[in-house]
Amino acid sequence: MHRYYIDEMIHRLESLKNKQGRSLKNVGRKLAERVENGGIVHLFGAGHSHMLAEEVFYRAGGLVPVNPILEESLMLHEGAVRSSMLEKKAGYAATFLSDTSIQPEDTVIVISTSGRNPVPIDVALYAKQVGCYVVAITSTAYKSHVSSRHESGQHLCEIVEDVLHNLSPVGDTTLTHDRVNVPFASGSTVIGAAIINSVFAEAIVHLAEKGIEPPVFLSGNIDHAEEHNQSLINKYQKRIPLL
Repeated sequence: MHRYYIDEMIHRLESLKNKQGRSLKNVGRKLAERVENGGIVHLFGAGHSHMLAEEVFYRAGGLVPVNPILEESLMLHEGAVRSSMLEKKAGYAATFLSDTSIQPEDTVIVISTSGRNPVPIDVALYAKQVGCYVVAITSTAYKSHVSSRHESGQHLCEIVEDVLHNLSPVGDTTLTHDRVNVPFASGSTVIGAAIINSVFAEAIVHLAEKGIEPPVFLSGNIDHAEEHNQSLINKYQKRIPLL
């Protein structure tokens, strides 16, 4: 009998908690320290990875100082094949990084399951040069099995300050079946969403335990949330173009 997808996800989430719990807390603490000192959190991913940047942006119960770097040519709606090709193009990140508002006090989270393509690696390198705290959500399994496509020969996990492993095997699948010729059912988005929400939750708790009111959105579907949210938007909108 084949394993159910939800069972596999529960197994991976338990592994994430048991093996990377300290890392999640550590990244959350560092992120909170940056927010406390006026920094914001930028997130970047190409292809499906961009969904995690949107997952935590303008989100009820989530941090306000969040800026997703949404380069449309690297998302899927302008052509999935084209976006995949551009992610592999050396130097392409330079075409949009100059338009970002990344500052030294910020955090930059780069999401790439393979961690081998030039664009995510160049985003991480740019953020390091600026002086940001740089984190990767990636699969460290790729480093041992496939070569980097970046001119440096490095994978994303070798460049950043902290790495959070999304537990995806090479190929980003979760299941097999004796009547299916290839492995199937991706898991990187489910685990990635758990990682990023865990980190943000840790950051919120860390701020609160220091006596600092965390900048957290209320749901727009709760009565009287507008005043609370608008005050936070007013504080950060100069740094976050999409607010």
